[in-house]
Amino acid sequence: MPYLDLPTHRVHYRIDGADGDKPWLTFCNSLGTDLRMWDAQVADLAQDFRILRHDRRGHGQSGTPQPPYGLADLGGDVIALWDALSIARSHFCGLSIGGLTGQWLGIHAGPRLDRLVVCATAARIGTAESWTARIDEVRANGLASLVPATADRWFTPAFRKARPAAVDAILGSFAATSVDGYAGCCAALAGADLRGDLSRIAVPVLAISGDDDPVCPPADLEAIAGGVQDGRHVSLPGRHIVNRESPSRFNAVLREFLGSGALRR
Repeated sequence: MPYLDLPTHRVHYRIDGADGDKPWLTFCNSLGTDLRMWDAQVADLAQDFRILRHDRRGHGQSGTPQPPYGLADLGGDVIALWDALSIARSHFCGLSIGGLTGQWLGIHAGPRLDRLVVCATAARIGTAESWTARIDEVRANGLASLVPATADRWFTPAFRKARPAAVDAILGSFAATSVDGYAGCCAALAGADLRGDLSRIAVPVLAISGDDDPVCPPADLEAIAGGVQDGRHVSLPGRHIVNRESPSRFNAVLREFLGSGALRR
């Protein structure tokens, strides 16, 4: 398994897909998940892209530096991977905190991006108070105490009933996340507010919402699409982990946007 050793931690990453001159596509995970959350996308898109995934600091098989973290730390880890792998430019697709990381990259590292896809996210997710309360809860009770409420926020009842094994696998990775890593990323969310900077994102942006997402509802994604210089919004069936709840439709809109830029509104 490949790792990148940075001064404060080790980043676990994986490369899949086509060789040669195919474009790079970087995926970035939600809070409390690992790189396997994109398996359904990799299986479908690997023939057309060189795909880079990584476990965010404090998650999966990556190391856990001392928290708290900032959004610049999370974006900096992505840039460090690109630099180490000699990736000059890449498409980027991030969900939730991964979508915030993508927005940060669009603002601060736009020349490294081709097209940007942000999913089930917002320019400001929650409040500093809500994330501070989440940190306190996790430090007191661990992540397992959050699993039932997380299942409800992330997946519709119909999907939980139809695909229990898939849901259990994702929630299992959530419960196994380092408390320090989770709390450190909650701190990054507490301090992240990009609403005033969206107009600085010049690359084409596709914002994908889950139509029943209680965490980042469609209006949040519409606001991103309307705030950047060249944005569009698509809503798909599902809640927060919309890439797993509607994988075929998610993959289709992703492929069309990245392939031609001619996605129908």
